[in-house]
Amino acid sequence: MASISSLGIGSGMDLNGLLDQLRSAERQQLEPLVAQQKSYQAQVSAFGKLESALSSFQDAAAKLNDTSLYESLSTSVTGESVTASASSEAQSGTYDVNVTNLARAQSIATDGFAARDAEQGSGTMTIDVGTGGQAQALTIDIAQADSTLEGIRDAINAEDAGVTASIVNDGGASPYRLVLSSDETGTEAAIQSVAYASDAGDTALDDKLSFGGSGTMAETVAAEDAALTVNGIGITSQSNTVEGAIQGVTLEIAEAGESTVKVEQDNLAVRDAISGFVKAHNDLQGTIDKLTSFDGETGAAGTLLGDGTLRSVESRLREVLTDTVDAGTFDRLTEVGISRQLDGTLELDDETLDDVIANDRQSLIDFFAGTDSADGLSDTLDGTLGRILDDGGTLDNATTGLESRIEGLDERKARMERSIDRTIERYRSQFGQLDSMIANMNQTSTYLAQQFSSLNAQLGQN
Repeated sequence: MASISSLGIGSGMDLNGLLDQLRSAERQQLEPLVAQQKSYQAQVSAFGKLESALSSFQDAAAKLNDTSLYESLSTSVTGESVTASASSEAQSGTYDVNVTNLARAQSIATDGFAARDAEQGSGTMTIDVGTGGQAQALTIDIAQADSTLEGIRDAINAEDAGVTASIVNDGGASPYRLVLSSDETGTEAAIQSVAYASDAGDTALDDKLSFGGSGTMAETVAAEDAALTVNGIGITSQSNTVEGAIQGVTLEIAEAGESTVKVEQDNLAVRDAISGFVKAHNDLQGTIDKLTSFDGETGAAGTLLGDGTLRSVESRLREVLTDTVDAGTFDRLTEVGISRQLDGTLELDDETLDDVIANDRQSLIDFFAGTDSADGLSDTLDGTLGRILDDGGTLDNATTGLESRIEGLDERKARMERSIDRTIERYRSQFGQLDSMIANMNQTSTYLAQQFSSLNAQLGQN
């Protein structure tokens, strides 16, 4: 007879459903492996969060190991005439600044033209701009087709050489005027002369496009130098950005008037760095607390509760933060205004810290950044955190071990799935044989029933 192509057709039994149940029962063997994998993966993720918090703490500690932090200067300005910024070369002090004049860029303009796009006549324009080291001489050939005001403007601007041309409409009968402006402020950047020699010898046009001599171009804004005094000493500047008037300080002139510039040690930067150190530590402690938490009511536990690696990390950091520091006058965090609380966090005493920053800065530097003969707290922390975070360090070894276990479980799971597939295929073959056997039995039963019925009919006729 023909073979059975779908289970249950021959027997009328739900053999496919039974096979699915057997498959589900067999696959339950995988559940412990899957659960273990998820546990390991959760631990890898948890170590990633711990690593991120430790790295942030390491960065915050490293800032306190940079001696330039404690040497940085800040500026404050009273008055509106200037703003100021200090470099590392600045010296502490107070400076009275009196601005009497702002630097200005020069502008010159032609008389009016009737149209901006009408050709005026080809020729050669020469422009002398600037003096001394800024002096530049431009020679620009103007073709007939480019001799409109727009063309002359574009030819000048294409030189990009200390002067910019524009066209202004003054609203008059001949409204269009060509305006040339110095790119820089100050008298040394001023336009010295402009001359136009038309090819047609048009003296009227030549005069109209010339400045100085017989030229009719006129100065509309005079070039001016900035003028100011610093603590009574007169200073001139080609620019409104003044460098060198105060050592290491750049002044930006805003308006005429008096201002007081104060240069002092940047206490705020130091305070912010130490506050950042405390915050980074407390964020790290919060991460550790979350990863090791336990809820007695629900039984919910943190991913790394009881983990030996985390306990080791926490213990090593606690040891560094509570040990004495052998560099300088201070030897404990409490002396700079930082105390450790019962929950493991650090608390900052603002008043103590501000007093140390203002009055004992060198001891603060020694405590965090160390001395020539001894490491400071930041050095010690960096070494400890490096051994925890670096390749081959504590966390790397822990996560590598977990990843190896996950890979091992993957292999076990794959082997078990292949074994389950073979078992199911064996069941499928056996069910197929069963289905065929029952189908044969059913056919035989039907045949016999038919034969008995036929025999009974014959016997009944006799």
